[in-house]
Amino acid sequence: MDLQAFSQLVAEALDSMPEEFLERMFNVEVLIEDWPTRDQLEEVGLDPRDPSALLGLYHGVPLTNRSSFYAALPDTITIFQQPIERYCGEDADEIREQVRHTVIHEIAHYYGITDERLDELGYD
Repeated sequence: MDLQAFSQLVAEALDSMPEEFLERMFNVEVLIEDWPTRDQLEEVGLDPRDPSALLGLYHGVPLTNRSSFYAALPDTITIFQQPIERYCGEDADEIREQVRHTVIHEIAHYYGITDERLDELGYD
């Protein structure tokens, strides 16, 4: 899938989010990268030799950890195209669903929801 088509899937996923979630997202940049870096993999405790293990990454300070004086560079949500496509194969519908799932997962981290809580909610 070319970058433009993949970017459209990310945009669709963001557009599908409830308005109340999007209205409360400030200073967040959503990026698309081919692959995670070694540093990104190590940051989340994954094997740096397996870049396909990371589909998305939230980098920043979750809302639940901020004070009223918080000011910083934008937080980022990075969606990794190649790992998602490798995970899903050539099935366009599966890629679309995985992109949406990954976007939701990373936005949840922005709101301070942990991986453990996401697992409890069925968003593993």
